[in-house]
Amino acid sequence: MSVDPAVRQRFQRLRWTIYAILVLAYMMVFFHRMAPGVVSAELMTSFQTSGAALGSLAAMYYYIYTAMQIPSGVLADTLGSRISVAVGCLVAGLGSILFGLAETFEMASTGRFLVGLGVSVVFVGLMRSNTQWFSERYYGAISGLTLLLGNVGSILAAGPLALLLQTTSWRSVFVGIGLLSLVVAVITAIVVRSKPQDAGLPSVQELDGLPAHPPRDRHWVHDLRGVMTTPAVWPSFFVMFGITGSLFAFAGLWGVPLMRDGFGLDRTQASLYTTAALAGFAVGCLALGYLSDHLGRRKVVIVGASAVSVSIWLALIFLPWGPGWTGLILYALLGLAAGGFVVGYAAAKEVVRPGVAGMAIALVNTGLFLGAAIMQPAFGWAMDLTWDGAMQGDLRVYALSDFRNGLWLSAGFALLGLIGALFVRETGCRNLTLVTPKTAAS
Repeated sequence: MSVDPAVRQRFQRLRWTIYAILVLAYMMVFFHRMAPGVVSAELMTSFQTSGAALGSLAAMYYYIYTAMQIPSGVLADTLGSRISVAVGCLVAGLGSILFGLAETFEMASTGRFLVGLGVSVVFVGLMRSNTQWFSERYYGAISGLTLLLGNVGSILAAGPLALLLQTTSWRSVFVGIGLLSLVVAVITAIVVRSKPQDAGLPSVQELDGLPAHPPRDRHWVHDLRGVMTTPAVWPSFFVMFGITGSLFAFAGLWGVPLMRDGFGLDRTQASLYTTAALAGFAVGCLALGYLSDHLGRRKVVIVGASAVSVSIWLALIFLPWGPGWTGLILYALLGLAAGGFVVGYAAAKEVVRPGVAGMAIALVNTGLFLGAAIMQPAFGWAMDLTWDGAMQGDLRVYALSDFRNGLWLSAGFALLGLIGALFVRETGCRNLTLVTPKTAAS
């Protein structure tokens, strides 16, 4: 089917405009996720918390985020990305403002809960939008680019945030990011369209001269049941749970305290190491997503990245490393290897019907945040087991040996992720529900 060049041009312009808006929202998701690690000392002092309690406060985001992943997939597949992301940014903005103004631990927890509730729909909405606006043959690469850009928010929540805190308070930062979230909510509602047809444009398949994907034709309850009972979806869930969940728990909360308490660095210096991990993660997402598309394979990339991740956690435990290049390299490699998780989204959506891609993405994404939600307080709990009672003012100070307890837990989680990777089904970078059995097996 021949498509008017003017229509193609309009399609391209609107596609990248929508993508830019949703990626901006996603950058704020990552900022909210990682910022507590940099302000951990202020939070412990402001709310008089232990390591385990601080882990629980930070993980409040992950608890609700995890619980909301399946509903966010349903919302993305039924209401569309425009409505789900706009409402999500609105709720997250209000939660961030409340967190910044909180005077009690309970109020801070409520604000963190609202932030997690709001941002929980953004990523799945964005990834669902990508299935509507980008071709399948580029989905690994566009997913990698999405995570790369989203991780700019993580990087801003590390070193740059530490520098900003030299001139302003952590409370002002969270109020400011909350106000920005409200602005993005309004822009999303006005500009974003959930699919090309909503803007009077042909689908991405029709632009490629192919028939459009069939629409959903059943109630979402039946679709969700179908996704959850598809065995080939679940291995990616465990990859997210073990590999990326352990990284997010570490980079989002405990990576800075490890360098500060374990090696005597100040916060600004210590934050450079989590910046290296997050930068490595961003690069890994882009590079490994592109590599998967280039090879035409999903499983080999996921398994290889998972094996490297386990190796790096063990290196942090056994190798003689410290501040300087050895520490920066290990942190960066930890993030780089975890970036292979991005291929798991493609592997999951390619084993279910296109109309329920959002639900499949949401299901495997649940594993990531369930892993992080468990690991953040568990890491702190493991350190508290051998803590010798050292204090610096109102702040608990942990020894390097205490942090090794948490690193052992992280290595165990990563090993579980590697086992899951071994069971990922190879799709050949195409949707297996739309090809013949003979073609799918080739």
